[in-house]
Parts: sequence; structure tokens; C-alpha cells
Amino acid sequence: MQRRASLLLLAFAVFFAALSPLLRWYAFPRLAKVPPGQYQETVLEAKPATLLDYGTLKAEKVEKVTIVQTLKGDVEASERIERTAGRDVVVWDSLSYVQGPDGKTVSRIPERYIFDAHSQAPVHATGESVDGTPVRREGIEFKWPFLTEKRDYRYFDAQTRTSAPIHYKGTRTFRGLQVYYFEQTIPWTKVPFPKTMPIPGVDAATLEKETGTTRWYTTQRMFWVEPVTGAPVNGEEIHKEELRGGTLLGGRDRVTAFAGHVKMRPDYVDHTVGLVKSQRPLVLLLTSYLPWGFLFLGGGLLTLALMLEARGRSPRGRAARPAPRPQPV
Repeated sequence: MQRRASLLLLAFAVFFAALSPLLRWYAFPRLAKVPPGQYQETVLEAKPATLLDYGTLKAEKVEKVTIVQTLKGDVEASERIERTAGRDVVVWDSLSYVQGPDGKTVSRIPERYIFDAHSQAPVHATGESVDGTPVRREGIEFKWPFLTEKRDYRYFDAQTRTSAPIHYKGTRTFRGLQVYYFEQTIPWTKVPFPKTMPIPGVDAATLEKETGTTRWYTTQRMFWVEPVTGAPVNGEEIHKEELRGGTLLGGRDRVTAFAGHVKMRPDYVDHTVGLVKSQRPLVLLLTSYLPWGFLFLGGGLLTLALMLEARGRSPRGRAARPAPRPQPV
């Protein structure tokens, strides 16, 4: 019986030891993914801020500028692209909606972001766009990969329609979570006008051609990213925009269109942190808890199997065995 028990324990030990790396390196990359139907809303504020009055075309100090960002998953589009891409795909329709202190629209910029549900790498397909203009993204946007590393990534900037490095700046503690801090600086760059702007009687699509006025932009972008889920739990921008030259400014060289330190509203930070804390154990279950647990379980079962086998081979173990019955000749 001891011999059979030791063999059975040995078989279970091999099974759990083999299951440990299988969960981590085979199951996790296939099971951990961003759901295609996700919906998320974030409110950011710049208090105080400088904002252009498009009626007088003069920059004014205002109490607050509000930016509402929404992300909505398009499940039908995801399934359609998956049939040709041959992998799990997520399609996010994003809208960045800027409001002045009076609640009136300053600008609205829609995006369609298509990416791999597991790695968050961009997937190039029809519909990938910013403000109705087709783009070809390189690098990440909105979300970091699962198990974020302590290194620089390429991050897509929707204003310039280009990707640039976003630098890892160290590990910090934020609201009880260990997070990685990333920072990106976009230098002054000429960017297109949003197609929706509060300029009466002016077509934003032909504004630069008709007036010679150009729009310029710079920002310092900061993210606090929870590394297990790859989700940013906080984000800030020191954002500046200018209109330069042309007949629209009445002979002026430049005028500030918007300037302010944009931060997530505290209640949305609390909601995001709570959501990440609830999802984090699910990722750790496949990457740490179960693989290490199965590995230690396999080692314990192997030790127990060897102990039973050694006990059965010892003189005391042999003496404890019942003597065989005599067989008839």
C-alpha cells in the first residue's frame, strides 16, 4: 500500500509542477484580456486656466476648464476585425470633450483606437482615426500592457498624430498601491485645428488655408500606472495651446488658446483606484498565486512520496509488512 501511495503522490507532484509554468506562460497570455464592451468615463479639470474667448479672440483667465473623456467599446466592430486579424481585438471609440466655465463647447475630438486585447499593441485596420482623419498608431494609448515593465514605452499623442517615448521615472506609492510613474514631454508642434470649434462663420477644416493662422501645442504628460493590470490610476497634463500669425489674430504674433494644469477629478481617481484594486487579484491569480502555489504543492507532494518510499524500504518498514502466506505445492 505504501508503494502505491508513494507512486500516486509522485504522479500528482509531477502534474502540479508541470501545471505551474503552464498557467503562467501559456494560460495567462490567452486568458488575460481587455473586455471588448467596456465603457469608461473620466472627468479632468484645469483650475485655474487660460482660455481663448473666440468671440473677441483674446485670452482670458477663467476659474475652470473641464475635459470629459469617454471610452466605449464597439463589440460588433471588434468581432468583424477579429475575423480577418486572426486574434482578439478591442475597438474603443473615444471622445475628448472640452467645456469652458460657462458649460459651452470649446472643442470635441473623437478617436477610434483598435488594439490587441492581450498585449495592447495597436492593430491597423479600417477605421483607425483621430477626429475623422485616418492614422496609423505605433505604441500604446490609454492603457499599458498587463505586467507593465520598468522601461520606456512609445505612447501615441492624438494632437500631433505621432508616437514618442514615454519615460519610466520610478516606482511610487499612490493611494495604497505600488505604481510606476511615467512622463512624456511633447515640444511645441504645429497641429491641425479640431473640426468642431466655437468660431462663428469659420470652417475649421479650411481655417489655416483661408487665414494663415496656425495652431501649436505642447504638453508634459504624467501617468501613475498600476503595473499588474497596466491601468493608469491617475493622469495629469501641463497643457498649452497657441494660435500663431495670420489674419485671424489681427496682426498679433500669437495668442494663448488654452493653458492649464489638467488633473483628474478626485472622485474619478477614487473610482479608478477601487476598480483596479478589485481587478488586480484576478491577474495575480494567474501570474503568481496559482503558479507558485502549484509549484510548492508539487514540491510538498514529491517530498511526501519520497518519505513514504524511504519508509517502505527501511528495515522497520519491511518488518511491519505481514509475512506472506504459504502457498500449496
